[in-house]
Parts: sequence; structure tokens; C-alpha cells
Amino acid sequence: MTTNFHKKPNMYTSHVQLKVSNLQRSLEYYTTIIGFKVLQQDEKNAYLTVDGTTSFLSLIEVDNALPLREGLTGLYHIALLLPTRKDLGNIVQHFVQHNIRLGAADHHVSEALYLNDPDGNGIEIYFDRPAVDWQWHADNVTMFTEQLNFNPILAEADGQWNGLPQDTIIGHIHLSVADLAQTEQFYTNVLDYNIVARYGHQALFISTGNYHHHIGLNTWHSANGSKPSQNHVGLQSFTIVLENVEIAQQVREKLTTAGFTVEHFVDAPSFGGAQIFSVEDPNGIRILFTVDGE
Repeated sequence: MTTNFHKKPNMYTSHVQLKVSNLQRSLEYYTTIIGFKVLQQDEKNAYLTVDGTTSFLSLIEVDNALPLREGLTGLYHIALLLPTRKDLGNIVQHFVQHNIRLGAADHHVSEALYLNDPDGNGIEIYFDRPAVDWQWHADNVTMFTEQLNFNPILAEADGQWNGLPQDTIIGHIHLSVADLAQTEQFYTNVLDYNIVARYGHQALFISTGNYHHHIGLNTWHSANGSKPSQNHVGLQSFTIVLENVEIAQQVREKLTTAGFTVEHFVDAPSFGGAQIFSVEDPNGIRILFTVDGE
């Protein structure tokens, strides 16, 4: 696996905050089943890690939690990118041993597993095929959904699953949005992402640096939907890494010019790095922007 797609100057996701209804139940799931370790925890918050130093996923327990439902914008899934195909085989064996129900797909660019946490938050765990094997037609990458062949994946497993490998990263984030055209305008014209795949009027995949996608966007369960309340479980925010302070200033100015309300931070609202500013996208999804990252 190459991780150049998740380094500067690409705009990649470095951290995701999820709202959950029961922190202890979610911690049990994310540590025992998914394979994170707890980096820091208090009564209502937990920061999860794979390398024992940094956190790219945090959990927030909300009071009087409301469940996920159709018609709301937010998270479709957070996608965890594994370093090797062997790691994918090992986690498949681990899921089988724990009798975990999951979906799976071959997307040509990647081999992926799908499951949901106790609150229904979507999780993808995947391995990228070598980028030289991806097929591009002009500026569009070929992605499809076909049945995953587990045999060659399991053939590479060695049975040594000890949690998520320390080089696991957020490969992409996939969002449920209300209006695809309005969302496309925001992410491509204001934030300068490139469209790499489009599926009719229902789904769009965008990236920088010719990755197959850093962000997925769809209206499958959220067309004309509304922003969830603070009490709903689901996505609290996600963080995008910008190349430097100058680029951050340009992004801030473009957001302001486009009519979006930019909020500035003095203290870091998430573990592992100070944020510069934040904004809500057209779907009410909170994005934090930082220059802290590789």
C-alpha cells in the first residue's frame, strides 16, 4: 500500500468524531471487534488509537441519544485503510471467529468489508490494490461493486490478528447528503476537490492527487434530508488536513465569499493537533480544518 495519497499536499481526513449512545458499549466494540486501543478517556469522551500515540477516531457519548434514521444527513461510513492484504485476511478471520455479520465487495480499486457499530454508524475496512492497476478514463477512475472473492485474501492471512495494524489510517469518509448538486458545488468549487467518479444523480466520489476517493457523497438514504439534532448519534465532525497556513487562508476566504459561516478556534477541539477553523457544509456536516499533518 502507498500512503502518499494521505499526505500533504492532498486534502485527506485525519480525524473523525462520532456521537454514540453508550460510551462503554461502543468502546467494547471498537477495541474488541474493530481492534483500536484507548489512548485517552473520561466519562463522556474517548480517543482511540492504533499506534499508541495519535488518535484518528474519537467517541462522544450524548445524553438522551436519538437513533439514526433515514432522511438525515451525516455519516454513511468511515473507511479504515489497512496496510496489507494479509491484514485484511487476518481481520476477516477475526470477524469469523467472533461471528460478526458483515458485507463485502470488490470495487476494482480495493477490496472492502462493511459493518456497523452498535449505534448503526457505518464502518468500511479495506485494502487498496496497487494504484498502477487502477483504470482511469480521462479523469474518471473505474470503480464497481462485485462479489468479493475471499479465497485469495484468506490465503495471505497468517492468523496473527492483534488489533488494527499501527499503519492503519482513515482512507476516506463517505457522507450522506441532502442535495448532490449543491454538495458538489461546495466540495469542488469552494474546496477544490476533483470529481473522479459519478453514479447518476445519487452518488459522487471526489479526491485530490488522483486517489480513487478521499470523500464519497450520496443521497441514497438522505435525499432532501435534514441536519440531525445534537442528540442524534452519528457524525459530530471530521477533520481535513490543508497543506499550509497560506492554503488555509485561501480556503477560509473562499468559504466566506461563498457565504459560509467560518468559526475559529483558540484551543484544539480534538486530540492530536490544533484546528484553524471550522465550517458546516450545505448538509449541516461540521468540517474542521487543520494544517497539522504529514
